[in-house]
Amino acid sequence: MADPHEQPTDTGDSTHDEALADAAPASPGKKRNIRIVLIAIAAVVLIGGLLWFIQYRSVGRFMQSTDDAYIQADAVIVAPKVAGYVERVFVDDNQPVRAGQPLLQIDPGDYRSRAEQFEAQIAVAEANAEGVRAQIREQEAAIDRAQAELATARSRAAFANAEVARYRPLAASGAESRQRLAQLESDARQANAQVAGAEAALTSARRRVGTLNAQVAQALSQGKSARAQLASAQSDVGSTLIRASIDGRIGDKTVRVGQYLQPATRTMSIVPTSKLYVVANFKETQLGLMRVGQPVRLEVDALPGVEIHGRVQSISPGTGAQFSVLPPQNATGNFTKIVQRVPVRIAIDAGPETLKLLVPGMSVSPTVDTRAARDARERIKKEQERYNEQRGHD
Repeated sequence: MADPHEQPTDTGDSTHDEALADAAPASPGKKRNIRIVLIAIAAVVLIGGLLWFIQYRSVGRFMQSTDDAYIQADAVIVAPKVAGYVERVFVDDNQPVRAGQPLLQIDPGDYRSRAEQFEAQIAVAEANAEGVRAQIREQEAAIDRAQAELATARSRAAFANAEVARYRPLAASGAESRQRLAQLESDARQANAQVAGAEAALTSARRRVGTLNAQVAQALSQGKSARAQLASAQSDVGSTLIRASIDGRIGDKTVRVGQYLQPATRTMSIVPTSKLYVVANFKETQLGLMRVGQPVRLEVDALPGVEIHGRVQSISPGTGAQFSVLPPQNATGNFTKIVQRVPVRIAIDAGPETLKLLVPGMSVSPTVDTRAARDARERIKKEQERYNEQRGHD
């Protein structure tokens, strides 16, 4: 049986009361709070947008950045000048080296033998020259003797000719016999012939000196040639020891002891880690205000959160496509305009500890501050207008 004192539950009336409560209008105070929040949000958005616009107009639009940039270095390829077997390798992979430090040694035995051969040739040439000089000294003595003999012959010829001249009138007058005159004339002819022979001997002796001098010059030329070959051989001996040409670190080392190397064979590279720079490929539309010397902010992917400073060092005289192996020929076939990129070299201004962590090939995101050239477009525009006016007047 039901309890007479129990209150009946009317679920339908309760639901109806809640619906009426929800349909009742909000209080004026609550509407005012919502309106204030919306106005505040709108004000914050408006102020933020205004600050962003001011910052963009004064600073942001002058910041040119790209992610097509990489660290580079002017690495030196180490290659031998001479051929031979590798005798020793003095460095390891990634080892720091100083300029002038030995890197590898090629067996110098063959080149030293060649140098010794040329030294022997020089000695032979010098001995030949000295021997010919001795002959010249002997010939000079022979010339003196020939000159003395010539003087004697001339003296005899003069006496004989004088006797003939003295006896000829006597023989004509009959005071002397013609036989005596004939004898004197024969003696005079012999004396004159002896003079001619002495003169010829003297001439031959003098010419012999010229021949010997030519032999000396030939020996000296042979010695000079041998000295040049010796210098080349000594240079080859020195080239068997390959030294570092710059400071840096060893990379890409492929040489091994016992390996036979040909001239110009690539053995390793030296990377000058203290002279790193960045090559950034900016779009051509970003270069209007870019100038050498402008400051750059560098963000290296390997060092997140570390800001490195730099400056624009140089701008390439052509786009990257122009310096490719096969430059594009846009005058052929269909054409689609593509924004070109121009390499820009950026010097890195960082401390030694930071430079130790940077290696060529790392990705960089540079941002160039071009505000220093903000008025460049107007100056260029005015200059071109003046130039056009002058051309028009001409």
